[in-house]
Amino acid sequence: MANYTAADIKALRERTGAGMMDVKKALDEANGDAEKAIEIIRIKGLKGATKREGRATAEGLVAAKVTGNVGVMVEVNCETDFVAKADKFIQLADKVLAVAVESGAADLETLLAVDVDGKPLSEVVVEEGAVLGEKVAVRRIARIEGATVDAYLHKTSKDLPAQVGVLFAVDGEGEAAATAAHDVAVHVAAMAPNYLTREDVPAELVESERRIAEETAKAEGKPEAALPKIVEGRVTGFYKGEVLLDQAFAKDSKKTVAQVLEEAGVKATAVARFRVGN
Repeated sequence: MANYTAADIKALRERTGAGMMDVKKALDEANGDAEKAIEIIRIKGLKGATKREGRATAEGLVAAKVTGNVGVMVEVNCETDFVAKADKFIQLADKVLAVAVESGAADLETLLAVDVDGKPLSEVVVEEGAVLGEKVAVRRIARIEGATVDAYLHKTSKDLPAQVGVLFAVDGEGEAAATAAHDVAVHVAAMAPNYLTREDVPAELVESERRIAEETAKAEGKPEAALPKIVEGRVTGFYKGEVLLDQAFAKDSKKTVAQVLEEAGVKATAVARFRVGN
């Protein structure tokens, strides 16, 4: 009879994220040696890696770190929420983030090509995915700079790691700047703006919104003379939904985000927001 207990099975599942039967078979083969069992799971997992290439990776986590005036954030994906909360997966995400921070990579292709102990990070990710028994992928990276940078991570479920992450930078320093940067980062996590400023919105998108607003107003039978004002009002409403600086501040809807930053004596310089799977 194999020399392991139900507690050993549970512990190994938590470490690797592998299925119960895979863990039991590996422990049987390793005669209860957990470290050897992990090697067996890894070897068998690598053999099946190609079979997982087409699978969807809609779960995972977001990790972020600020070092000095630079903020870095990564999204690492897997197939199931069970693996997303496994220690092994979280450790892999931490490793990816550390590589991103230390390498200075600003795009995904560069990050995945970084050498990690003699092999590209992309191979490390595949090998770790083999241990976990799922397809694992680094989906994206963001890197922003500013006089003050705040990183905010939000859990959408208490049982899972952070699935929403925000980096937000302003051009000032000090306590007021740091407080404002953090408050706005939390706002971004909740309100999900798609653009920092109006100038960042593609001109063709604004024209499309303007055209839709005009056609809608006409269909509603609005007076011809009132159309320009109605259209501008609806385009302004579009900006309030899509542009961070135009949004009503989550903590005080009587103010816009731009007003909050102005009161703190700073200006926004960069923002990035990730939500797992979106």
